[in-house]
Amino acid sequence: MSEEEWERFLRESVTGAAGAPVEPSARAREVERRLREHSGQPEGWRTYSPARPRRRTGWYVTGLVACVVLLVVGLFPQQVVGWFDGNDGVRDGAPPAAESERPRGAPGAEPDLRPTLAEPFRGSPAARWADGAAGITLPPARATGWMDADQVAKALRQSRDFLVAAGLDSRVLRGERPTKAIGLLNPHQKDVQEYLRAALSSKAPAPETDPLLLFSRFDPERARPAGDVIKTRGRLSYREGKRGAVEVTADVTFVYPVTPTGDGGRDAEVVRTIVRREVVMSWDDPAEVITEPGTMSLVSYTLDMTNGGCSAPTGFFAPPFGTAGEQPADGAHQVDPYDRSKPVDTSDGTSATGSDCAAATRS
Repeated sequence: MSEEEWERFLRESVTGAAGAPVEPSARAREVERRLREHSGQPEGWRTYSPARPRRRTGWYVTGLVACVVLLVVGLFPQQVVGWFDGNDGVRDGAPPAAESERPRGAPGAEPDLRPTLAEPFRGSPAARWADGAAGITLPPARATGWMDADQVAKALRQSRDFLVAAGLDSRVLRGERPTKAIGLLNPHQKDVQEYLRAALSSKAPAPETDPLLLFSRFDPERARPAGDVIKTRGRLSYREGKRGAVEVTADVTFVYPVTPTGDGGRDAEVVRTIVRREVVMSWDDPAEVITEPGTMSLVSYTLDMTNGGCSAPTGFFAPPFGTAGEQPADGAHQVDPYDRSKPVDTSDGTSATGSDCAAATRS
C-alpha cells in the first residue's frame, strides 16, 4: 500500500466514509421501538396537553327555549299574561286586556275603599274595566251555518246592540219600556212575546216573568245613577245551532253605581249593584224558521246579581241603602260577584228568581 492510500485509510477511519452505514444510538433505538408499539404522534416528556373542551349544549337549549317563549308571547299575549297573573291580566293598575275566553280566576284583591260620587268604582276591580259597550268583546267572524263571514259579523254586532239596549240604555235604567231591545227580538217567537207582555205590564211580576231577567231597571223613586258611567266586562261567542242557525252566547257583567234618589249631597251613599247576564241568541235561517230580518230568537237567559234586592220581585233592582232592604242572612252562601271564571250559577240564591240571597264578598 502506498503512503497516500494509507493516509486516506486513517482519515476515513476517524471521519467515516461517505455513504457508509451508521449504527443508531441506544436512544434512537428506544424511540423507534416506541413508534412501532404506539400509533400516533408521541408525546414529549416535557410537553403539556390541555383538557379537551366540553361542548356547551346547555346554552343552545336555553336559546331554543327563549325563542319558543318569545314566539308564544307574540302570538298569544293575553293568555300568557293570564298564566302569570292568575286572574284577568291586570298588572300594576293597568286596564285588563279584552276578555276573549273565560278567565282562570277572579280578579285580585283591591284596597277596601268606600265608593263616592266622585269615584263610584273606588275599591272595585271594575275601576279598571272598560266603559259601557267597550267592555263587551266580539270574536272574529267566520262563515258559520247559513251565514257567510260578513253576515256573522253583523249578527255579532246586533247581539251586542241588544245587550246595550237592555242593560245600558239610560231610559231603560229609569224603568222605561226597552223599545230598542224588543225591536231586535223575533216577533214570531210566542213564548218570548208572552214573557215580555207579562214582565212589562205587572207591578208584581212572578219570578219567571221578572223583567230583570233580560233588562236592567231601577225604580226612579228610590235610586238614581251615581254618574254617567257603567262598567262592563264580558264576551260573545258563537257556534252553529239548530237547523243551521248561528247561535250567539253572551256572558257579560255590568256594574251599576247608584245613590238614593233625592240625596244630592257630596257625601251621598253609593252602592254598586253587580249584574251578570248570560243570554243565548239564535239568528235563524229564514228558510227554516219564521222570523223577520234583523231579529233573533232567544234560546235562554239567566241572571246572577248582588246588591239588587233579596225580597220578592218588583221588576226593579233594590239596592240596600243604609239599613233599608233585606240583607243576606247570617251564614249565607258567599260569592264573589267579580269572579267570572265559572259559569253563571242560579242555584246559589244570587239570581233574580232565587228564594234566598247570597252574601257578596265584595262590591
